Amino acid sequence: MLASSGNLFRRFAASNSVGRIVTVGTSTAGFHSSTSLAAKVPKEPKQWADPAMRQYKFWNRDDESFEKGKFSYLLEFLPESIEREARILSLSSPDDKENAALHEGKLPMGAQFLGVGQSLEDFEAFRGSNPTTLFVSPSCPHARVQLPLVLAAFPSIEWVHVRSAGIDFLVSDELSKFHGKLHFTNAKGQFSSSLAEYVMMACSYFAKDLPRLMKNQGNKHWESYDIEELRGKTLGIVGYGDVGRACAKLASIYGMKIVALRRHPYLSRDDPYCDIVYGRDKASLNQLMSESDYIVCSAPSTVETRGMVNAEAFDHVKQGSVLINLGRGPVIDENALIKALKSGKLKGAALDVFSQEPLPPDNELWELPNVLLSPHNMDKTATFMMEATDFFLNENLPRFVCGEDLLNPVDVQEGY
Repeated sequence: MLASSGNLFRRFAASNSVGRIVTVGTSTAGFHSSTSLAAKVPKEPKQWADPAMRQYKFWNRDDESFEKGKFSYLLEFLPESIEREARILSLSSPDDKENAALHEGKLPMGAQFLGVGQSLEDFEAFRGSNPTTLFVSPSCPHARVQLPLVLAAFPSIEWVHVRSAGIDFLVSDELSKFHGKLHFTNAKGQFSSSLAEYVMMACSYFAKDLPRLMKNQGNKHWESYDIEELRGKTLGIVGYGDVGRACAKLASIYGMKIVALRRHPYLSRDDPYCDIVYGRDKASLNQLMSESDYIVCSAPSTVETRGMVNAEAFDHVKQGSVLINLGRGPVIDENALIKALKSGKLKGAALDVFSQEPLPPDNELWELPNVLLSPHNMDKTATFMMEATDFFLNENLPRFVCGEDLLNPVDVQEGY
């Protein structure tokens, strides 16, 4: 697990440097306010010293530098590459069609599918099979409760793979007890491009005033009005992981300036898409809010991030800016958001995620004219979950069988 570095970085002198790291405040852990403005640059953990290693550890389906299917090919033509067997249980709904390739299809050599179930009781018949791999889907209704029970009952399990990118539906005190004892991975990188497209659509929705355009069309009213360019505007990204970086990549093509906030700023030191990188403390968040024309929230929901974008953050928000939330609803204080929208401090908001889903009919967000709502489906292509299963089958499963490092490691204590 990476040690928290807080925001212990000083501003780089060169104004045109790529991935410039900026210190606004200092924090040693979590998300706290502070006043110190100068600090030494700490030593980076050795495992992150090589950028190529960072690239290798995390999957992105659009990254052409990956040798996709390399180990699947290796197993097919060199069976002696098998280092260990993968005996797989699936903690999923048996009716989940997105898992058909796993439950019913042909698996890589060295892999065996044992069975699917939604509870420990469903797996009793496999106690003598010594499963090594557990595949977990969001379709299991009580996965948060059942996962620790299954892991405790089957100590032979070495690896847990989650079909989704977010693991907040699994995190619990019971699960954290397995931290460091098992490999946990997820489907990070499968959903980033579609969410980045949504962000640019949302930016254009407000920049071109699409509600006005559609209203005029419906009324057959010919009215010319001024629109805004995205070129030259600042996109602030709260949570600069794979999704955040995909947003930055598209936005930079539009000519937008990118500022980002992440827990470990040094990981973006040489990022070609990011102009400024802040650490994750209150002063940095407030600074990002004050200078961004469009704010994308793509942070995961963890103990530290819930309620992170709160009333204080909205007090610092730039007048007339737009907030876009595609990460997790609880990261944003919805009451503070509604207040900022009604006061006009925010021009608008595009929201794909909410604190409570489905969004209750009496929620005030439904009625606000400057809000674009979507039902948590802006990454929901016709094949997105099947592709996530394919990533497990074609990339990580062959790596496991070949004894190679797995892609997309997850820290169950951190929650991502």
